[in-house]
Amino acid sequence: MSLLAKIAEIENEMARTQKNKATAHHLGLLKARLAKLRRELITPKGGGGGGPGEGFDVAKTGDARIGFVGFPSVGKSTLLSNLAGVYSEVAAYEFTTLTTVPGVIRYKGAKIQLLDLPGIIEGAKDGKGRGRQVIAVARTCNLILIVLDVLKPLGHKKLIEHELEGFGIRLNKQPPNIGYKRKDKGGINFTATCVQSELDGDTVKSILAEYKIHNADITLRGDCTADDLIDVVEGNRVYLPCIYVLNKIDQISIEELDIIYKVPHCVPISAHHRWNFDDLLEKMWDYLKLVRIYTKPKGQLPDYTSPVVLPDDHTAVEDFCLKIHKTLIKEFKYALVWGASVKHNPQKVGKDHVMDDEDVIQLVKK
Repeated sequence: MSLLAKIAEIENEMARTQKNKATAHHLGLLKARLAKLRRELITPKGGGGGGPGEGFDVAKTGDARIGFVGFPSVGKSTLLSNLAGVYSEVAAYEFTTLTTVPGVIRYKGAKIQLLDLPGIIEGAKDGKGRGRQVIAVARTCNLILIVLDVLKPLGHKKLIEHELEGFGIRLNKQPPNIGYKRKDKGGINFTATCVQSELDGDTVKSILAEYKIHNADITLRGDCTADDLIDVVEGNRVYLPCIYVLNKIDQISIEELDIIYKVPHCVPISAHHRWNFDDLLEKMWDYLKLVRIYTKPKGQLPDYTSPVVLPDDHTAVEDFCLKIHKTLIKEFKYALVWGASVKHNPQKVGKDHVMDDEDVIQLVKK
C-alpha cells in the first residue's frame, strides 16, 4: 500500500468519526499516525540521492527573506517585477515561472530578498507538481506573502493554508506552550497547569506511544489540542508570519474593497497598476520585526544611511558584534549607546545590553 493511499485512508476515517469526548482518544491516535506518514512523504526513507537536480533554492542574501506563495496566474511575478524591478517572466498561461526568481529591495535601510516561487497546485504537500520544492523553500523564509486573486480568494486561501500546514508551516501562530522533555526511564509524567478540554493522560500516552516514546515529561501550560502536542513531538515545525495579498483589486467595486480591508493580515493591491504598494511594504516591515542599529565611528557623526539590521529577538550588543564579524566580540571592551534603550545619552553598556530600533552605537575595543 503506497503512502498516499495510507494517508487517504486515515483522512477518510477521521472524516467518518464523530467528534466527542469518547472518540477524542481515537482521533488523537489517527492524527499522530497521519503526522508520521506526512513526515515520511516530505523526507523519504533512505534511498541513494538522485543526481543534482536543477538549482531550486537560492542563496540567502540581505537581512530578511520573503517568499511569494500562491496558485498559478494570481500575479506573483508581476508583483515581484514591479516591487523589485526584477524581470520575472509574465505570460497569460499558467505555470510561467518554473524555478525560484529572486529579487532584492531596499526598504528603510534594510536589504530584503523577495522570492517569486512557482505556482502551487492542490496536493503539493503530497509531492504533486514542483510543490514539494516550493514549500521547502517557503520554510526558509522569514515572512510568507500568500498572493490571492481577489475574485476567488477564500477557496484558494483555505487550500494554500492546508498545503502549508501539511508541510509543518504554521502561519501567524505562536508555538504551543507545552514543555516536552525525553528521558531514559521513569515512564510518562503528565502535568497540566489548567483545565484541558481535549487532552487527558491516556490520550497523551497513546499519542506518544505512536512515536514509540515511553519515558518523557509533558507539561501543558494552556488549553492544548492533540495537534499542538504532535507539533511539539515532531519538533520540525516552523512558525512564520504571513500576509495575505489580494491582487487584481482593479476588477472589483469600492464597496467590496471596504469589506476586504477589514480582514486581518490582509492587504489589497493591484500589482499591474502598482496600487497600494506603500501599504504592503509598511505591513511587510511590521511583520518582519526588524531592528535597525546605526553605527558611529569615534569623533564622527552617526552613519544613518546603512544601518545594521537585526531580528527583534536578537538585539543585544553581542548579536550586533557577531553580525559584523565574529572576531569583534573578542576585542570588545564596552559600547556607548544613544537612543531609546538607555537611561541617559550616551550610556556605557556591556555586551548583554538589549538595544531598541534606531539606536546609535559606538564600540570601544580593548
